[in-house]
Amino acid sequence: MKKTLVLILTLAMLLSSMAAFAMTDGTYTGTADGRNGPVTVEVAIAGDAIESVSVIDHVETEGVGTLAVDAIPGAIVEAQSLGVDAVAGATLTSDAILAAVADCVAQAGGDVEALKAVEVAEKVPTKAETIETQLVVIGGGGAGMAAAIRARELGLDVVLLEKMAFMGGAISISGGNQVVSGSQMQKDLGVTDDSVESMVEDFMANGANLNVPELITLYATNVGETSDWLQSIGVTYNLEGGLHKLAEYSHDRELAYTGSGAGAAEAMRNIIAENGTKVLLNTRATELITENGAVTGVIANDDETVYTIKADAVLMATGGYGNNKDLLEGDMKNALYYGPVSSTGDGLIMATAIGADTRLLEYGKRYPNGIEVSEGIAKSTINGNIPAWTKSAILVNKEGVRVVNEKASNRTILETELQQTGQELFLVMDQETFDTWKGALGYDVDAYLELNGTATPVFGHGDTLAEAAEAAGIDAEALAKTVETYNGYVEAGEDAEFGRAADYMTMKIGDGPYYIVEQKPRFATTMGGLVIDEALEVINTDGAVIPGLFAAGEVVGGVMGDDSPSGANNGWAVTSGKLAAESIAAALSVDAAA
Repeated sequence: MKKTLVLILTLAMLLSSMAAFAMTDGTYTGTADGRNGPVTVEVAIAGDAIESVSVIDHVETEGVGTLAVDAIPGAIVEAQSLGVDAVAGATLTSDAILAAVADCVAQAGGDVEALKAVEVAEKVPTKAETIETQLVVIGGGGAGMAAAIRARELGLDVVLLEKMAFMGGAISISGGNQVVSGSQMQKDLGVTDDSVESMVEDFMANGANLNVPELITLYATNVGETSDWLQSIGVTYNLEGGLHKLAEYSHDRELAYTGSGAGAAEAMRNIIAENGTKVLLNTRATELITENGAVTGVIANDDETVYTIKADAVLMATGGYGNNKDLLEGDMKNALYYGPVSSTGDGLIMATAIGADTRLLEYGKRYPNGIEVSEGIAKSTINGNIPAWTKSAILVNKEGVRVVNEKASNRTILETELQQTGQELFLVMDQETFDTWKGALGYDVDAYLELNGTATPVFGHGDTLAEAAEAAGIDAEALAKTVETYNGYVEAGEDAEFGRAADYMTMKIGDGPYYIVEQKPRFATTMGGLVIDEALEVINTDGAVIPGLFAAGEVVGGVMGDDSPSGANNGWAVTSGKLAAESIAAALSVDAAA
């Protein structure tokens, strides 16, 4: 009797499981929002199984989001599960594909939650391998790739470790702007009177004079040569777009990469693919190897293999720590984050474990122009804001009052924003300006518009200014007066309150519909990090060099002070990466003049 009962229960569980995965054969289409816009999939169901998954339409970033497009469909089919891991660095795209496939499963009558619960076996390394090289670069962002490229030019054997499925790091998802002070490109575009002293002065003012003088001078002295070098090897700049006019700079010294940050990263990846660098992707460095106080290599692993990499020099190019709240300090813990998921401070953790010193860990580069797309996570609106200022967009607070010159520096706008109710401002636009703003953003906002202020991100809109203000939760009566006053300034050709330049006050705020978009502080880049000297060597807590260990890029602290101006971080990444390679080549007695 007992055996019969067990058999009945087992059979019932089996039938229940079969019912959970029962689906109607057919081909289904589903769509979900990715990082840049809708992701559409086509799913074939046959015999109660997911036979195939194809992404048939998307606008995700090449070399980042496209990695999820390539990997997730096959993983779903192989595991017959909706519980597969997202591709590191492409989480939003991965989640969009999984959500779209889930929609298809639901259309087929399947149990989505049951498929999400199907466990995917975790891979554990079972092999061991030892590699010997002259230089191991930890991190494949802008600094790591620039270092690998220059080191190979100088004849070094190079192994590059990247814990993500792709090389690119922060530069690949940045707006793609870079300081080019002192470059031939800057001179060719008409600015011939910039100087090291001028750049240092501007950066010190922007960084509250907390910048390390030797490092900012090193940067300013070498960024021009680095920029021209990159241009010469195929990392090109948008010369037609010209130098950008920015409040932070006394001279025009910023250019955009061709194809934005993604274009620069792709160009560097292509060079590395041909130059003989040994690249290990999906491989995370976990520990530095030391002998008699010197760094002689690194331990790393992927899903299958634990690597012991013995090297004459190790370059830490691991990026920042913005995605690790345990390392963030002060106000940074509560700021919206929009940087790469890979910025978890691995380099800081490994280096401090052997005695490396750090500085300025409490600071990060905050911008005033973010929207909160999910709890604690932001997207930037800067690409839309820039052209919107040439039309009629203004910034107001929750009380409907204009409080700042919209063309002031990011630091000025941020400081003003932090003083407002809710530490936020709102972008106010008429239809013509909104169309320009939306077209320049680089991602789709239709889903946010549908919410019409009922949830974050706030995208209030209405046929009248009062309707839009009500949807956004700001004072309608005060806003009407603000708009009237601003339009009067446009007519007079002078901003009597905040001094917005006449070049950016050529249009009145016109007829509706009107749009009001939240603006919240966001950050991707951390300012603190490892202490280094002018040879990019890491310094320990006793003030001495740690032999064999170098650092470049965001993992270094002190270059920017407490804040970085536009284009600064990409410029420092590539400049310090190149300089580190040359310093290492010199230390290993390789001709750094090659």
